[in-house]
Amino acid sequence: MPPLILTPLPNIPLIRPGDNLADILLNALAVEKIQLQDGDILVLAQKIVSKAENRLVNLATVAPSPAALELAAQTGKDPRLTELLLRESNEVLRARIGSAIVEHRLGFVCANAGIDHSNVEPAPHPPPSPKGGGDFLPSPFGRGVGGEGEDWVLLLPENPDQSAAEIRANLEAASGAKLGVMIIDSHGRAWRLGTVGVAIGLSGLPGLIDERGWQDLFGYTLQITIVGVADELAAAASLVMGQAAEGTPAIHVRGFPYPLREGSLKELLRPKDQDMFR
Repeated sequence: MPPLILTPLPNIPLIRPGDNLADILLNALAVEKIQLQDGDILVLAQKIVSKAENRLVNLATVAPSPAALELAAQTGKDPRLTELLLRESNEVLRARIGSAIVEHRLGFVCANAGIDHSNVEPAPHPPPSPKGGGDFLPSPFGRGVGGEGEDWVLLLPENPDQSAAEIRANLEAASGAKLGVMIIDSHGRAWRLGTVGVAIGLSGLPGLIDERGWQDLFGYTLQITIVGVADELAAAASLVMGQAAEGTPAIHVRGFPYPLREGSLKELLRPKDQDMFR
């Protein structure tokens, strides 16, 4: 089995709305003298995909609803932020000071609907409202990081599987190679401290590998083993990316130990009727 090699692509500029991520990735690969081959995977931080897709929101334009005001009182969060949190969620599962645990509209459970405030620079011009964002109205809440009346946050991509598929199609067209593309984010876990990278969108690679029926070293037939290989790779890539000022939001992967196939976020999500903790 070939070694698994993860190579950070450091030559990624600050992403702006409308940027072509495939072109940017191809330029970064060329600088690193990496020629794409069949079986290669590109792992992308959610943040650069969201920025390219203009998922930036200026909190000064958000008018909180009564439900958002109630959640703000429960969590101690800015009511404009809780308004966005509610818009991005199917259901609020838990709320306490500092955090709200939600079922995101994409189906996974996460803190604060994945809304990001770190490494989010002000947009050069106020972007239009994100798709599905509802009404955005002037708001008198104070000043923030972007200047008077401006405080920018970043929502998750509207459809990360589709985003991954479009980037993959462009990369494959340019390279002629059969590839995988995965978009990852940092999530906490219910029973362990610390965040880890997890897949929130994928195209061209499996989310799960079902090893039931395989034999171990001693001939025992595996009965229940299903491996979340996309999340395993996401965690490894996140370790290489870093979480603060490293500036490496894209990782090239070679030597993934499983055949590529079509995959999606859906296969990673536990059905509610199997969820013992809700």
